[in-house]
Amino acid sequence: MTINNSITDRLHPQNWPFSLEMLPQPAYMVGGAVRDAILGRSREYLDLDFIIPDQAVKVARAIAKNYHAGFVLLDAQRNIARVVFPHATADFAQQEGESLFTDLHRRDFTINAIAYNPHTQEIIDPLQGCADIETGILRMISPKNLKDDPLRLMRAYRQAAQLNFTIEPTTQATIRSLAADISQVASERVRVEIGYLLDISNGTEWLSTAREDGLLAKFFTNAASENLQKLAAVDQATSLIIEKWPELEKELQTPVRDTIKTTWLGIAKLACLVHSDPEKAEIELLEITYSRAEIRGVTTILRMFSQLQKAGDLSLREQYFLFYDLGNVFSATLVFALADDILRVKGDTLQNYENLINRYLNPDDLVAHPVPLVKGKDVMLSLNIPASPLVGKILSEIAIAQAEGKINTVQEALEFAKLVTGDWGLGTGDWGLGTG
Repeated sequence: MTINNSITDRLHPQNWPFSLEMLPQPAYMVGGAVRDAILGRSREYLDLDFIIPDQAVKVARAIAKNYHAGFVLLDAQRNIARVVFPHATADFAQQEGESLFTDLHRRDFTINAIAYNPHTQEIIDPLQGCADIETGILRMISPKNLKDDPLRLMRAYRQAAQLNFTIEPTTQATIRSLAADISQVASERVRVEIGYLLDISNGTEWLSTAREDGLLAKFFTNAASENLQKLAAVDQATSLIIEKWPELEKELQTPVRDTIKTTWLGIAKLACLVHSDPEKAEIELLEITYSRAEIRGVTTILRMFSQLQKAGDLSLREQYFLFYDLGNVFSATLVFALADDILRVKGDTLQNYENLINRYLNPDDLVAHPVPLVKGKDVMLSLNIPASPLVGKILSEIAIAQAEGKINTVQEALEFAKLVTGDWGLGTGDWGLGTG
């Protein structure tokens, strides 16, 4: 592959968050940044990796100090450190082996074993990684390298999906033969790789391939072929939904929380891989170290999707409580419910959800997005009752009456509270009676 000026321009130190003068000679940039520059892929957030023959941690520490950046010692034994800038990270690793070539030969795939010397603007490619990039091939360097770090087995599918590459046949056969070794890898490391595949548009087919090749069995014991069919149906359902309601695409691509990368669409897909029983699914996900927010999303989907499938038959009251129970998991549950329909029901069922979707997308809809006329303390003062679950029940009844147009003011809400508690047979002091 011919290395043109645009590639070296993308790798040029002028694009770095620190000066080239801070790097000793020789020093080499390696890994994904080099690969992506050759592919012409731009990054909003720079993720740089450098190999330095000696004193890598010392170099990293000096750069961090000079630029008032964050410093993280990643591996004291192997001399690897990270410098964190506002819009970039740079990892500095001590060269493994006697030479750069020895180091590159220890890496996972040829496309990740290309080095760039910023001092000479030279691309160093001893394993023909550039040729594999040009043909879209993911090729291992050696079986031993995969066996030494079995996470690389799973990473092959993630990188193939991200880059839209094909795994070279001998490499894939080797991965299959080493699949049992994935059990040696910490669950959280595998979870990260699976997370990427759940969020990539073509990740479903690679997750299916990973399952067929034996890499998911230890972590997702219920990921049978029918689960993967539902995973594909989620992709289909998503396309149908966002074609008619494009506003939902942004929400489905929104992370569950600011500190969690998994999107709501990823949560819907994750729900396809676990046991259909929410309690058993929770145990599975805890073992793979998913967060409480992610687990709550999955279990809510599994618990509520069948109720959502009754959308066309729900009363206003039932719709209110459905939205209340789903909260911000609505869009993910919708995708999962429609995916289940696609696999089980003949004909178009999307129209069954139209009313609920339109309610959800309307911020002024009082069924999907109630705006309380009164607070709990207002009810407690008006009825002279203490804090209890009864207060929450009264507030729900007020919200439903408001959505039905029966009440519109604070005074009407408080009068309605007296009426509804009277209907329940409650008098002053009867806090725990008649609320079931």
